[in-house]
Amino acid sequence: MFESCADLAAEYAEVEAQLADPAVHADQAAARRLGRRFAELGPVVAAYREWLSACDDLQAAQELAAADAEFEQEAQVQAARRDAAAERLTALLLPRDPMDDKDVIVEIKAGEGGEESALFAGDLARMYMRYAERQGWSTQVIDAVESDLGGFKDVSIAMKAKGVPEPGQAPFARLKFEGGVHRVQRVPVTESQGRIHTSAAGVLVLPEAEEVDVVIDPNDLRIDVYRSSGPGGQSVNTTDSAVRITHLPTGVVVSCQNEKSQLQNKESAMRILRARLLAEAQEQAAREASDVRRSQVRTVDRSERIRTYNFPENRISDHRVGFKAYNLDQVLDGELTAVIDACVEADQASRLSESPT
Repeated sequence: MFESCADLAAEYAEVEAQLADPAVHADQAAARRLGRRFAELGPVVAAYREWLSACDDLQAAQELAAADAEFEQEAQVQAARRDAAAERLTALLLPRDPMDDKDVIVEIKAGEGGEESALFAGDLARMYMRYAERQGWSTQVIDAVESDLGGFKDVSIAMKAKGVPEPGQAPFARLKFEGGVHRVQRVPVTESQGRIHTSAAGVLVLPEAEEVDVVIDPNDLRIDVYRSSGPGGQSVNTTDSAVRITHLPTGVVVSCQNEKSQLQNKESAMRILRARLLAEAQEQAAREASDVRRSQVRTVDRSERIRTYNFPENRISDHRVGFKAYNLDQVLDGELTAVIDACVEADQASRLSESPT
């Protein structure tokens, strides 16, 4: 049933031995790659060993029960333990998204609703940054275009795990289902009549690409510089520090103006460009493989919403998995675990049902 697990256990032991060799750590990239593989294999090997132990204990209990009926209950306990271990191991052996161990760049764009949508985009940005803090990740606002009332018309935030996270706990693995259109229902600060309005913001979650993941030919880039614009600040409209990069083969355009120097804005724009090109390559590969799984919603149309934040009822609803809770205030403060877990579990259940028996 789990024939491949013995090979994985052998690989785990080999990787563990390599990590114990001080010479390996002279190459930080190689050491990090081995560390990720070690962390990825650990839960699988642990579950495999638990399953083997449960199988052995069940066999012993069944042999005893054959001679003495008093051991029948123990056999049932061990059978349940074996089945639970098998279920966990089956889930761990499902094909993993190769991007799951990546850090992320989260892009949030205001949509329908004008200034209220920009304020909601700001709420979402703070929510994700607070969630990242709870996870122990570092965050960096790479670029932001603020609105007049303090929200964001457009903001890009990089989130990076510290060390080597456990499988399924890296930023992309946890946040990849956040991509889509988020709808808010509340009384805007701009509303004088106290009426509830509906507006939306779009969220795009990109796995952050390392330079080795995406090779970009400098000749494929058109780089334009211009003066920053925004609600204020000493560097706004004074120097040509803002940068716009166009990737000519794909037409992807990235603009950054958050930093004070042209060089810093160029570096930030290149980070976003690499992430977008990596995501585009992954989507192309999925299409070629006839992958019918839904991709992230990239438009900001309220009809394509994935989640609704209802302030009058303090309710959050995820329309893809049927999740609903009445703790919106806590969710906006970064308590996203239950919402994200519901999406992860639904995805896992879907993949289990699609996997061959």
